[in-house]
Amino acid sequence: MNAPIPAHLLPQLDPRPVPAEMVDALRARFGERCSTALAVREQHGRDESPFDVPPPEVVVYCESTDDVAEVVKLADRYAVPVIPYGAGSSLEGHLLAVQGGVSIDLTRMNRIVSVRPEDLTVTVQAGVTRMQLNTEIRHAGLFFPIDPGADATLGGMSATRASGTNAVRYGTMRDNVLALTVVTPQGEVIHTGTRARKSSAGYDLTRLMVGSEGTLGVMTEITLKLYPLPEAISAATCSFPSIDAAVRTTIQLIQMGVPIARCELLDANAVRAVNRHDKLTLPESPLLLMEFHGSEASVAEQAATVQEIASEFGGEGFQWAITPEERTRLWTARHRAYFAGLQMKPGSRTVTTDTCVPISRLAECINDSVAEVEASGLMYYIVGHVGDGNFHLAYLIDPDKPEERETAERLNLQLVQRALRLDGTCTGEHGIGLHKMGFLVTEAGAGAVDMMRSVKRALDPKNIMNPGKIFSL
Repeated sequence: MNAPIPAHLLPQLDPRPVPAEMVDALRARFGERCSTALAVREQHGRDESPFDVPPPEVVVYCESTDDVAEVVKLADRYAVPVIPYGAGSSLEGHLLAVQGGVSIDLTRMNRIVSVRPEDLTVTVQAGVTRMQLNTEIRHAGLFFPIDPGADATLGGMSATRASGTNAVRYGTMRDNVLALTVVTPQGEVIHTGTRARKSSAGYDLTRLMVGSEGTLGVMTEITLKLYPLPEAISAATCSFPSIDAAVRTTIQLIQMGVPIARCELLDANAVRAVNRHDKLTLPESPLLLMEFHGSEASVAEQAATVQEIASEFGGEGFQWAITPEERTRLWTARHRAYFAGLQMKPGSRTVTTDTCVPISRLAECINDSVAEVEASGLMYYIVGHVGDGNFHLAYLIDPDKPEERETAERLNLQLVQRALRLDGTCTGEHGIGLHKMGFLVTEAGAGAVDMMRSVKRALDPKNIMNPGKIFSL
């Protein structure tokens, strides 16, 4: 039995029962695709956040936009919450049923609707994962670059405005979503945006939905930008005597305009974890993992420049991964860092935070945060998309020791406050969810959050779309 978590660290629960007649209507419409089994509900009622919340009352597996619209129309009629569900990999409590309701599972909506290589666009259903998409378009010489650590669904990635290791060159989901099909809180199907690369037509509803975390509607189809596979790709690792040296190397690279495609930081703890998890032999000191895209000549030029700059900050042990197999092994290990980190402390849970600051303030933010966590005695590791000023700090806690959770949350608060003082953000890519609602008010200001509430009330007057997330009503 876990020790009780202090009340101020628990999410606010305000359950709204699902009426029996709504459950009957869902079963009549969806048959076996409507489940009230406890095991199914529990699967859809937890993510990778530190929160434990009762599961949704019903799970419905949707296979089309029409399916989603039917569920939402019933939810609107009975004023019952609906929560979109993708891969279940969120870190901030996005999919937790804090007000009960129905989980809409979109994983069976996994069809690639159309690929248009001549326009560098693709339209997919929301349940398609990033790895599935890249596997299916590789034969056309194309790829989709946004790659959060998990093999997340593209619907979930759009909802949280996800990022990843390629963001320094290719941007985030905000920059790569062209159009959406969305089911509104009333069950109406609308289309936002077009396949055109730009538009001045009215309010930008696509950008409104991207990053809304399921609180304004359910995205069922997404049109995305694609990119040609680079002519040449090379990856390299370089070890440093300190985190500060690795970060200052990154700052110099970005300020000099080196068009590096990926620039990832792993601290010594993270390197140690991925070595054990993926049976690698990387030097167990702060590490930059980099990748270069372009022509053979430009890749060689970028790599030479990076190696020269890194040596000025004590970087050594450059190791090159040129073959696809070598590169895949390195980047797979990086993407598994979250689970590798958990194995550093068996039975632990993580309290994770991610911030993003202007690149010139990155070293200050990381150094001060490391000093605080070292003084606390908690186990931790750091990984970061440092090329765009974004890093993740994961605190490993014993779930039987509420004092460790208290310490982790205090450190999280101090880190976020520091990032905001440095003109950064409380979350670079995880989203607000449950965990960072208070930080949003500090960052955006009460007036801006009130404007967000006004949008929410106008579009979702019954507050059925993933209620209790981003801000309270």
